Amino acid sequence: MSDLTRTIEALLFLSPQPVSARDLAEAAEATEGQVQEAIELLREDLGEGKRGVVLREIAGGFSLASDPASEAAARRLLAKPRTPPLTQAQAETLAIVAYLQPVTRPEVARIRGVTSESAVQTLAERGLIEETGRSQFGAAIFKTTELFERLFGLSGLDQLPDPSSFDPTPEDERELRERLLKAGEQRSEP
Repeated sequence: MSDLTRTIEALLFLSPQPVSARDLAEAAEATEGQVQEAIELLREDLGEGKRGVVLREIAGGFSLASDPASEAAARRLLAKPRTPPLTQAQAETLAIVAYLQPVTRPEVARIRGVTSESAVQTLAERGLIEETGRSQFGAAIFKTTELFERLFGLSGLDQLPDPSSFDPTPEDERELRERLLKAGEQRSEP
């Protein structure tokens, strides 16, 4: 395998999108003809069924993809959550930010009845919310991100479920009432 072929393979590995021969030539400081030759060598080396990765020509460019024979295993691997699920505090905080944005951390804490610094920090680190400025009193203002919409399958915030349509079961309602009463009692204790 030539140096150029290795470089082309590395560039395709690094790119999440198909890359045109022209862009590959520019990045590798080679001619398009040299890149085409390197791509053919790479295609032969990766040939269908030889390795776990194949070269695909799609969307006007080239891309590396997993071999179709590995599809079932790849789906099982990628179906596993990569990050731990949200804690209850994080989920509550995210819901407050999503429905009331832009919202400050003190507002979130007032609504939840407990401090929310850790939850806000974790959600920001995960890229689900972001700081969008400061209030007149200096508190950070937060809103949801594009990643939030993508992960929850929303094309916009107008697709958030209508909270007025929430109809809890009697058991859920009883549990919610008990939690709220307990939280209220804890807040009123000296």
